[in-house]
Amino acid sequence: MSRLPLAARPRILVVALRRLGDVLLTTPLIRSLKRAWPQASIDVLVFADTVGILAGNQDVAAIVAMPNAPTAGQGLALAARLWRRYDLAISTQSGDRPSLFAGLAGRVRVGFYEPGRGGLRRVLFQRSVATKPGLHRVEQLLRLADAIGIARAPELVAPAAAEVGVTGDYAVVHAAPMFRYKQWTAEGWRALAAALAARGLAVIATGGPSEAERRYLDQVWSGTTVIRLDGKLDWAQLAGLLSKARVYVGPDTSVTHLAAASGCATVAIYGPTDPRLWGPWPVGGLSAPWDAAGAVQQRGNVLLVQNPLPCMPCQLEGCERRLESASACLDELPAARVIAAAEQALASARSA
Repeated sequence: MSRLPLAARPRILVVALRRLGDVLLTTPLIRSLKRAWPQASIDVLVFADTVGILAGNQDVAAIVAMPNAPTAGQGLALAARLWRRYDLAISTQSGDRPSLFAGLAGRVRVGFYEPGRGGLRRVLFQRSVATKPGLHRVEQLLRLADAIGIARAPELVAPAAAEVGVTGDYAVVHAAPMFRYKQWTAEGWRALAAALAARGLAVIATGGPSEAERRYLDQVWSGTTVIRLDGKLDWAQLAGLLSKARVYVGPDTSVTHLAAASGCATVAIYGPTDPRLWGPWPVGGLSAPWDAAGAVQQRGNVLLVQNPLPCMPCQLEGCERRLESASACLDELPAARVIAAAEQALASARSA
């Protein structure tokens, strides 16, 4: 498609009103825009609790933060603030709210629509893209670059790394996903930590600051010698820690996406989530799409570990279809498989 005719120094808004990992997966699109228009001023509209994942991103001029649950007054005030402020506004989602904000903000608008229900979006956007089932989220977003008529830059951009004062050979282990249905077993995490320590690595545990998460990690790491930094690092410090780790192991969570983007050897433990859509994005992009299920798959600096039951990947919230449900595919995943993947990741990193 022909390139959109923008000025040499356009003002661009990217609307990304999703969770932390989703916002990180938007950074290849943002980088594509910056390379196409090096003098552009690119702002990103995100929820307030995802601002940190863009910290220090040199492609971003400013972050526009909105509350996760804005009042009607806050929504109207933001709409007035954004009104026709940008030469180009891009919605990275097909939902009503992100599409509306992009429609209000940009003199030229680009975004997604759902096949069969895209009439309003196709009027609202000068260039619209039908969502396509089965594509990885990054690949889906880079189709917006195609619609704008610019070259793709398929690389995730991590927050600018900050020093945390950790030296020597160490592994980073992140045991706490946001939801129960993505959890592996406490016994598995302890066995993994013991195996990594036996290979001469200090084991550093990360996690969020919430009281519930800290209680869960108290249970997981009870009786171990892991170095706990959960709740103590911001996103820039976490990026710095990951960038120097020998290996990282974690579940389907934003920190795992960040580890993959940082370049360290990454082991991702996946359960119900479909990796074809949401698998970690390795440095340099995917050489081939992730398979739906497999014991261990490797793409670049990422190894993806699953317990490939016949029902996988179900894309459901656990076996009981609720956020606090257990997932048999994870509860029955043997520690030996994860440990073997970590050893493979360490060996791959040494030979790279």
